[in-house]
Amino acid sequence: MAYQPSDLKSCGEVRLQHFDDGIDGSLTIAEVGKQVGFPINRVYFITRMGTPDAVRGEHAHRALEQLIFCINGSFELEVDDGEKTARVLLNRPDRGIYLGPRLWHTMRRFSPECVILVLASALYDESDYVRDYATFRTLVADHDAQLQQAKQDLQDPPRAR
Repeated sequence: MAYQPSDLKSCGEVRLQHFDDGIDGSLTIAEVGKQVGFPINRVYFITRMGTPDAVRGEHAHRALEQLIFCINGSFELEVDDGEKTARVLLNRPDRGIYLGPRLWHTMRRFSPECVILVLASALYDESDYVRDYATFRTLVADHDAQLQQAKQDLQDPPRAR
C-alpha cells in the first residue's frame, strides 16, 4: 500500500501562500501561527548536491520539528514513522512536508538545480539526532508504549484507598 505523509505519525503536508507574477517572478510566504505551527529558531539550505545519487538525511530527531521545502528543482523525500513509510516528490516551492519528532527521513534523487529550505523549531543540538535506525525503532516503540500506558491510566484510574 502506498502511504501519503499525512498517513504517518508526526508528519503531514504543508501548503504556503504562493503568488505567481508571470515574468516578474513568484512570491511564496510562510508565517508562524499560520502555515508554520512552531517558532522558527533555525533556517538552513541544502544546495549543490554533486551527484543525483547523493543521499542526505537518514536520521530522525527526538524533539525537533521541521518543515522541509524544495524551493528550486526537485528531490524525493522518504519518511518513516516506524510503522509506515511514504515517499513524496517535492518540486514546488509552496508545498512542504512537516517532519515532527520520531520521524526517520531520507532525501535522494536530487535534480541538478535542487535547493532545499528547512525551517526548524530549535537550534542545532547533536543529542537530538537519532542516526541509527535500530535506535530509532526502539525510541518509537518506547514512546508508543508510554502513550498506550497513559491512555490505559486515563481509562482505569487507580482507586483511592
